Amino acid sequence: MCLGIPAKIVSITGDFAQVSIQGARIEVGIQLLDSVSVGDYVLVHTGYALEILSEEDALETLEAIRLLEKLNLGKLPSLS
Repeated sequence: MCLGIPAKIVSITGDFAQVSIQGARIEVGIQLLDSVSVGDYVLVHTGYALEILSEEDALETLEAIRLLEKLNLGKLPSLS
């Protein structure tokens, strides 16, 4: 299973953008997108921005992730 995380673009330099994911900043490739701007939300997977998201969709997804963490559903049970 793959998981993409919504991130907000903070700055752009060439083919790369600094993004913020819940306060953490990472660099991602933006080569797969036609046009992005500072302030856009993007779906990030394996170091690349894959899709531009609306702010509403991004914030809704981040809230769902927070709820899963709170409910401890993000951890897999032990197989032993």
